[in-house]
Amino acid sequence: MVDVRFCPQAPNKDRARSVAFGQTPVIQTPKLGSRIMRYELADYEWTAIKPMLPNKPRGVPRVNDRRVLNGIFWVLRSGAPWRDLPEAFGPYTTCYNRFVRWRRAGVWSRIIHALAGAHDAGIQMIDTSIVRVHQHGACIKRNQCQSMGRSRGGLSSKIHAVVDRNGRPVRLALSPGEAHDVRLARKLLSRLQCGAMLLADRGYDADWIRELAMKKGAWANIPPKSNRIDPICFSPYLYRARNQVERFFNKIKHCRRVATRYDRLAANYLAFVQLASIRLWLRFNESAS
Repeated sequence: MVDVRFCPQAPNKDRARSVAFGQTPVIQTPKLGSRIMRYELADYEWTAIKPMLPNKPRGVPRVNDRRVLNGIFWVLRSGAPWRDLPEAFGPYTTCYNRFVRWRRAGVWSRIIHALAGAHDAGIQMIDTSIVRVHQHGACIKRNQCQSMGRSRGGLSSKIHAVVDRNGRPVRLALSPGEAHDVRLARKLLSRLQCGAMLLADRGYDADWIRELAMKKGAWANIPPKSNRIDPICFSPYLYRARNQVERFFNKIKHCRRVATRYDRLAANYLAFVQLASIRLWLRFNESAS
């Protein structure tokens, strides 16, 4: 609400009639108190993620972990360069070094694996999504080693994901953009449990994928390609639930550091994808509690 106050001033004949009585309207903006922005960790999110962070009993105490994480999530959500980090989060070098150091130590991977341990294994969905590589992220030799591929639209990367029936991420991987969807399917489906149902689009209609699911005691509900000769069992009704994996990609791409790849190193970009997935898990657990 805008606060309008009147400040007395000396009368002046040249002034408008609205201020002829010795009062001039002065518009003052209200003072904003401390509030949690959409990219900052809420109290319930910080309570859930704090025990999973590395413990440092010796040496110089670390800078406030919550403030540093809020700075990392600000970069994730806004897509801005690290140098543009607001001063409220401390030096940008502190947030960047913490992000890279914990990525090398496997902190982000351990957190997503710990949260994904509570997933629903009854239904598994696998799919991919292509992301364009920004020109600032392409300035590195041997782009093929950094999961960058050149196609008709330029340099791109591909996110591979396995989610459960609620669209919560279970496993994540990265490949060049021109790679086929099934390139990392064997790795991502290695933990498929007995009795589960696998949902995927026609790009995964391969005999070896169906055999892999059958060996693990699961059923692959994948629509057949137009050139398939042998008939297969497929349920269009159950296939409708596959939209959850599309929703997952839509949610993580709200984060601009995921929607466009600015990172030269594939490990850093995958870490941002993991951070966006961690945020989805934290919010889902809160809504389900």
